[in-house]
Amino acid sequence: MKAFLKYREIWLLAAIVVLIGLISTRFPAFADPGNLRQVFNDTSILMILALGQMVVILTRSIDLSMASNLCFTGMVVAMLNAAHPAIPIPLLIVIALVVGLVLGAINGLLVWRLNIPSIVVTLGTLTIYRGATFVLSGGAWVNADKMSPDFIGFQRAAFLGIPVLSWIAILVIALFFVLMTRTALGRSIYAIGVNPTASVYAGIDVGRTKFIVFCISGMIGGLSGYLWISRYVIASVEVANGYELNIIAACVIGGISIAGGIGSVGGTVLGALFLGIISNALPVINISPFWQMAISGSAIILAVVLNARSERQQGRIILKKVEAA
Repeated sequence: MKAFLKYREIWLLAAIVVLIGLISTRFPAFADPGNLRQVFNDTSILMILALGQMVVILTRSIDLSMASNLCFTGMVVAMLNAAHPAIPIPLLIVIALVVGLVLGAINGLLVWRLNIPSIVVTLGTLTIYRGATFVLSGGAWVNADKMSPDFIGFQRAAFLGIPVLSWIAILVIALFFVLMTRTALGRSIYAIGVNPTASVYAGIDVGRTKFIVFCISGMIGGLSGYLWISRYVIASVEVANGYELNIIAACVIGGISIAGGIGSVGGTVLGALFLGIISNALPVINISPFWQMAISGSAIILAVVLNARSERQQGRIILKKVEAA
């Protein structure tokens, strides 16, 4: 039982259950299965983005440009759809993935080849990508009346009573779980976060692996660009402005160590779901936006403290540290 309770995900899941219970005392319908499905659907994009950020943070890096990537890619597919509504939605999604991949690859190349700290690179590209969105659109918006019904309706369609957006999130979660637990790349990502020097001696190409995780993060940003625009039916320069903080918060609350090497797919998903429940529930029970931010901020600080304590006690040992001779 003690070993079972050591898992961060168990405590986070318990906190979510308690949170739902507390909210239900004020708004009983919140715990209804139908409403919880809607909360999951509302949080799906944040979950997807947090998983893309997760693989970057696990390598002791960070991607501050994900929301700007989302904004630029969303504008690209929205403008394409407005100009050529006959383009199939699957092709638009592929275009979004490719555009996001290119933006992520730019980040990865700068971090890998020029050895620039990721926080500096992505802080720069955060502004560049959002500025490029303005240049591309000329400052104009693409509204719902310019989007095709298929563009808007694809992720709203239901399969087995669950929206396609939720199914996409479930598929992404499954893919990341396989990546992180069943592949050599996943093991390399953890190893680099635990000890980059030892990873080199173990034959892992640290720079190339970081390039790959930024490409993954970029593709996730691209996919989310289509999902966001089709969900909120507006594309503008202000889309997802500042949302990178929510993405990082979901990772931190989910137990992803900013120092790298510690964290899991399940924890990241639960961290995003925790924030999603707060954002969905607090307005319903008439709590002001200030308190929403205060509760979210308190959860982040508590998560950082818990992460720090956990890291002092033990980490995920992939490669032993190399002692200086």
